Amino acid sequence: MDLGIRGKRALVCASSKGLGRGCAEALAEAGVALVLNARGAEALETTAEEIRTAHGVEVTTVAADITTDAGRAAVLDAAGTLDILVTNAGGPPPGLWSDWDRDDFIAALDSNMLTPIALMTTLLPGMMERGWGRVVNITSGSVKAPIPQLGLSNSARAGLTGFVAGTARQVAGKGVIINNLLPGIHATDRAVMLDTTVSKAQGITLEEAYAQRTATIPAGRYGTAAEFGATCAFLCSQHAGFMVGQNILLDGGAINATL
Repeated sequence: MDLGIRGKRALVCASSKGLGRGCAEALAEAGVALVLNARGAEALETTAEEIRTAHGVEVTTVAADITTDAGRAAVLDAAGTLDILVTNAGGPPPGLWSDWDRDDFIAALDSNMLTPIALMTTLLPGMMERGWGRVVNITSGSVKAPIPQLGLSNSARAGLTGFVAGTARQVAGKGVIINNLLPGIHATDRAVMLDTTVSKAQGITLEEAYAQRTATIPAGRYGTAAEFGATCAFLCSQHAGFMVGQNILLDGGAINATL
């Protein structure tokens, strides 16, 4: 399928690896020029060069902490005019409700709620003026079914979901489409971290922790960054113009819900 976005320009956050890289790869395959951001310059440059070689698109890199005012300004200055925004950030650390104080919640909000909102606030006016834009926020399946040990993530991502619910409907008439993509467990560094936490807490091997988690997923496996990226690219495509303010769950059926 031709996604109809060849020649568009996209900013993909946290895109040196994992789900962010999967999204960047899929957009590049569709002919989209990329602005990639992550904190680690070496991994970011490696990813950028591999995408340039594989897909022949322009790739600009900005190694910066986009959760800071200075980092965000550097990214947006290098990005220029953007048609597509994919927000993404690693999730806060797991724990118990009794582990966290105000500073922990502020850090989670900065990363997983306030930064995506700041990026949208800056970029939406230009998209609206040009009459076309796409925003995909990578959130979490936890906004559909909260995960007890991920209370920081539950809180911040639910806040972002509420913001998008109203905003998406206010800008859709100008050709700007905002949706959220909710991953379940995927084969990324985040999955390794979570499985390692389980293995230590339960005194089991990492392989046993993986098997324990896959047993809860009807698909019988973890997702891949490539299939996640393909879904993201569709949400950024010309074909998603009537899909407004939705929360698209991609979790292999792990969350057992009708709606």
